[in-house]
Amino acid sequence: MISTWRKKRASRRSNSKKQIEEKTMELLMVPSHFKCPIALDLMKDPVTLSTGITYDRVSIETWIENGNQTCPITKKVLKTLEPIPNHTMRKMIQEWCVVNKDHGIERIPTPRIPVTSDEVTVILRKIESCCKLQQGSESSRELVMKMRKMIKESSRNKRCFVANGAGKILSSTLLGFTEKSSVYEVETMEEILSTLTILLPLDGESKSILGSKSSLNCMIWFLKCGSLSSRRNSVFLLKEIMRMEETWRVEELLNIDGGLESLVKLVKEPICPTTTKASLLTIYHMVNSSQLSNENARSKFVDLGLVELLIETLVDCEKSICEKVLGILARICNSQEGRKRANNYALTIPILIKKLLRVSDLATEFSVSILWKLLIGKNDNVVLINEALQVGAFQKLLLLIQVGCSENTKEKASELLKLLNLHRGEVECIDSLDLKNLKRPF
Repeated sequence: MISTWRKKRASRRSNSKKQIEEKTMELLMVPSHFKCPIALDLMKDPVTLSTGITYDRVSIETWIENGNQTCPITKKVLKTLEPIPNHTMRKMIQEWCVVNKDHGIERIPTPRIPVTSDEVTVILRKIESCCKLQQGSESSRELVMKMRKMIKESSRNKRCFVANGAGKILSSTLLGFTEKSSVYEVETMEEILSTLTILLPLDGESKSILGSKSSLNCMIWFLKCGSLSSRRNSVFLLKEIMRMEETWRVEELLNIDGGLESLVKLVKEPICPTTTKASLLTIYHMVNSSQLSNENARSKFVDLGLVELLIETLVDCEKSICEKVLGILARICNSQEGRKRANNYALTIPILIKKLLRVSDLATEFSVSILWKLLIGKNDNVVLINEALQVGAFQKLLLLIQVGCSENTKEKASELLKLLNLHRGEVECIDSLDLKNLKRPF
């Protein structure tokens, strides 16, 4: 009782202190010349335009990026779009913050000077020349490291590098090293891969260069033999390339030894959730189309045991991964081999029924699609149909139609209900799924 009373008293005191501080802040007036004319808030990084008016960097750069080439206050055309840091104003604001720290004002940090387009151009040209002249990997690596450090400093620096074609140049540099070097410049290439992932999403030209045979070989090599970070960066870039869903890129990847095995290994032995998702998306784009190359990819993934691995992954996974896994299974089950492997695996039907109406609308649609592919036309497989009935497939599908779903899903669910209804009197539905030894994520 005493401890509870003390906690309440302390809480009342803290609340009253906060109220006093809020009132003090209301009474404290920020000098007008410390406020940005656009945001009307205290400037954190004051910069001056060619017209002599000072603004906060974020506000004026947003103004310029929207296509404006005039000063917001004077309406005069700007002689240069590069604002100049106003160090005197920044120091005055910092001194004012220190004087008023008792009123809850925090001192603004000294901002880093952003990179300019001219500096970016110089760095990119040096990287290009190092690749063409085949200079030592040390000089190239230092330049790429310097570039990566600048990009990570601010989103403004990243936009500046992207606007000057950094993605294309780095992709071409990676391709140049893989084609001309007899031995991979491993450390330099690792830095390039790491920097490219920071620049994501890449433009179409950069992805086309990375999708070449030599570049794909390089990324698969890192997937098989590289460090954890290089494997992670490689699969991120592969996901970007395969997102284009071009048939010849799938064929190139199929012809690389160990490529598919490396992707499956990332699912089987995950590094982190984002890497697992990237690997799953890469696989999804490879099996998504009905082209011959995609059919070959489905067949090879089935032979690698991907069907069983995906179903085991569904036992305990988060929503995003669950949706991706079910999407891949839905595509793989378009093939006869995929359906056969799924039918022969004991957990397939119970897990699919378990995911109905429990994860998301997308996961439910995928689950119904897979069940439809596995059960429709399988009237002779009474064991599989009875198994679906035992784990509550009829009740869940009926509930799905009542709750509402897309027309395509509703049509498939209706067909499944008609099939299950023919065998409904042969078995009794159990109340709960017999998955006591399995983890339940939901």
